[in-house]
Amino acid sequence: MRLHARAWGSGDRVALLVHGMMSDHRSWRRVGPALADRGYRVIAVDLRGHGRSPRGTGATPAERYGAEALAQDLVDTLPAGADLALGHSLGGLALSLAVERLRPRRAVYSDPAWCIPGPGRGLGPEGFAWFRTAAREQIAALNPRWEAADVDIELDTLALWDPDTGGGLSDLAGRAVLPERPAVPSLVQLADPSFVVGPAHAAELARRGFEVRVVAGAGHTIHRDDLPGFLASLDGWI
Repeated sequence: MRLHARAWGSGDRVALLVHGMMSDHRSWRRVGPALADRGYRVIAVDLRGHGRSPRGTGATPAERYGAEALAQDLVDTLPAGADLALGHSLGGLALSLAVERLRPRRAVYSDPAWCIPGPGRGLGPEGFAWFRTAAREQIAALNPRWEAADVDIELDTLALWDPDTGGGLSDLAGRAVLPERPAVPSLVQLADPSFVVGPAHAAELARRGFEVRVVAGAGHTIHRDDLPGFLASLDGWI
């Protein structure tokens, strides 16, 4: 499936951005221009079931929104050999499954969804559907460090989002799907604390050859919580 994409900049280097669940390319509204200012041509997609991209097809959520389908969409849409590929949360999971085919020079996984909480913790795949009906005050309360524009965008993206994307990941809930090795030089950027990559898994990723950095005090959507901290954490990678 070819995805809807937005671009910033016209630099000689190419950066790819892949958002997390419930969002779309507008999640990167400040990151895209910041990278463009650093000499990148930036391409950000809407994952299937998000934003202006098509909905998935199939009889079940797993058929419509399985992780491998999300990864193949990236391969179908984005150029191979980019200088940088950066995926957040669900986008980090999809990128990790597509990275050997996309072969960017560097990959950054920002609080990637490699350890999706299982049922009973309120954060499992089906639990995400609650956000579709959340009020503005609830989104703002859950994300107190976001700018007002990000809260407005989140409400808009939630209205466009297909909640079945959560159900598409049910087979991954409650277990870790850590990459065995970095296919390209790779940074794992973590929230403080991260609910998708805990300390033990972070240590294991470092053992497997990933560089791991924590952005102190940042929540799951690091680039919206603390853009300066997000960019500082990418020193040497962008």
